[in-house]
Amino acid sequence: MSQNTPTPSNLTKMIGLDLFGVGRFHTILLIFIFFSAICVVLATHNTRQMAVKRENLLLEKDILDGEWRNLILEESALAEHSRVQSRSVDELNMKRPAPDKEVIIKLR
Repeated sequence: MSQNTPTPSNLTKMIGLDLFGVGRFHTILLIFIFFSAICVVLATHNTRQMAVKRENLLLEKDILDGEWRNLILEESALAEHSRVQSRSVDELNMKRPAPDKEVIIKLR
Protein backbone atom coordinates (compact mmCIF):
# COMPACT_ATOMS: atom_id res chain seq x y z
CA MET A 1 0.00 0.00 0.00
CA SER A 2 1.12 3.50 -0.66
CA GLN A 3 1.58 6.18 1.97
CA ASN A 4 -1.34 8.32 0.71
CA THR A 5 -4.02 5.63 1.13
CA PRO A 6 -5.71 6.04 4.52
CA THR A 7 -6.21 2.96 6.65
CA PRO A 8 -9.78 1.83 7.36
CA SER A 9 -9.67 3.04 10.97
CA ASN A 10 -8.46 6.47 9.88
CA LEU A 11 -11.18 6.64 7.22
CA THR A 12 -13.87 5.70 9.75
CA LYS A 13 -12.49 8.26 12.16
CA MET A 14 -12.48 10.94 9.44
CA ILE A 15 -16.08 10.16 8.44
CA GLY A 16 -17.20 10.26 12.09
CA LEU A 17 -15.46 13.57 12.70
CA ASP A 18 -16.94 15.00 9.52
CA LEU A 19 -20.48 13.86 10.39
CA PHE A 20 -20.43 15.00 14.01
CA GLY A 21 -18.15 17.98 13.59
CA VAL A 22 -18.92 19.79 10.38
CA GLY A 23 -22.24 18.20 9.36
CA ARG A 24 -23.93 17.96 12.77
CA PHE A 25 -27.22 19.42 11.50
CA HIS A 26 -27.29 17.06 8.52
CA THR A 27 -26.51 14.08 10.75
CA ILE A 28 -29.40 14.94 13.05
CA LEU A 29 -31.69 15.30 10.04
CA LEU A 30 -30.51 11.92 8.71
CA ILE A 31 -31.26 10.27 12.06
CA PHE A 32 -34.76 11.80 12.09
CA ILE A 33 -35.34 10.63 8.52
CA PHE A 34 -34.38 7.05 9.44
CA PHE A 35 -36.56 7.21 12.55
CA SER A 36 -39.57 8.51 10.61
CA ALA A 37 -39.05 5.89 7.89
CA ILE A 38 -39.11 3.12 10.50
CA CYS A 39 -42.26 4.63 12.03
CA VAL A 40 -43.94 4.69 8.61
CA VAL A 41 -43.05 1.04 8.00
CA LEU A 42 -44.39 0.02 11.42
CA ALA A 43 -47.60 2.03 10.95
CA THR A 44 -48.16 0.48 7.52
CA HIS A 45 -47.55 -3.00 8.90
CA ASN A 46 -50.01 -2.44 11.76
CA THR A 47 -52.60 -1.02 9.38
CA ARG A 48 -52.35 -4.05 7.10
CA GLN A 49 -52.63 -6.42 10.06
CA MET A 50 -55.73 -4.61 11.28
CA ALA A 51 -57.26 -4.69 7.80
CA VAL A 52 -56.73 -8.45 7.60
CA LYS A 53 -58.20 -8.89 11.08
CA ARG A 54 -61.21 -6.75 10.12
CA GLU A 55 -61.83 -8.82 7.00
CA ASN A 56 -61.65 -12.03 9.03
CA LEU A 57 -64.09 -10.62 11.56
CA LEU A 58 -66.49 -9.55 8.82
CA LEU A 59 -66.37 -13.05 7.31
CA GLU A 60 -67.05 -14.55 10.73
CA LYS A 61 -69.93 -12.10 11.23
CA ASP A 62 -71.47 -13.15 7.91
CA ILE A 63 -71.22 -16.82 8.89
CA LEU A 64 -72.77 -16.14 12.29
CA ASP A 65 -75.57 -14.08 10.70
CA GLY A 66 -76.39 -17.01 8.42
CA GLU A 67 -76.46 -19.40 11.38
CA TRP A 68 -78.65 -16.96 13.31
CA ARG A 69 -81.15 -16.77 10.45
CA ASN A 70 -81.25 -20.56 10.25
CA LEU A 71 -81.82 -20.82 14.00
CA ILE A 72 -84.66 -18.28 13.85
CA LEU A 73 -86.30 -20.27 11.05
CA GLU A 74 -85.84 -23.51 12.97
CA GLU A 75 -87.29 -21.96 16.13
CA SER A 76 -90.35 -20.67 14.32
CA ALA A 77 -90.86 -24.07 12.67
CA LEU A 78 -90.51 -25.92 15.98
CA ALA A 79 -92.79 -23.51 17.85
CA GLU A 80 -95.62 -23.70 15.32
CA HIS A 81 -98.91 -24.29 17.15
CA SER A 82 -100.10 -27.22 15.03
CA ARG A 83 -96.77 -29.03 15.49
CA VAL A 84 -96.81 -28.54 19.27
CA GLN A 85 -100.40 -29.72 19.47
CA SER A 86 -99.81 -32.85 17.35
CA ARG A 87 -96.68 -33.81 19.31
CA SER A 88 -98.43 -33.31 22.64
CA VAL A 89 -101.23 -35.61 21.55
CA ASP A 90 -99.05 -38.23 19.83
CA GLU A 91 -96.01 -38.43 22.10
CA LEU A 92 -97.31 -37.33 25.50
CA ASN A 93 -100.90 -38.58 25.19
CA MET A 94 -102.20 -35.20 26.27
CA LYS A 95 -105.77 -34.05 25.66
CA ARG A 96 -107.72 -30.93 26.29
CA PRO A 97 -109.47 -30.95 29.67
CA ALA A 98 -113.22 -30.86 29.83
CA PRO A 99 -114.74 -27.45 30.48
CA ASP A 100 -116.04 -28.52 33.91
CA LYS A 101 -112.48 -29.54 34.96
CA GLU A 102 -110.95 -26.15 34.07
CA VAL A 103 -109.98 -23.87 36.97
CA ILE A 104 -109.48 -20.16 36.43
CA ILE A 105 -107.12 -18.37 38.81
CA LYS A 106 -107.30 -14.59 39.01
CA LEU A 107 -104.19 -12.66 39.94
CA ARG A 108 -104.42 -9.36 41.74
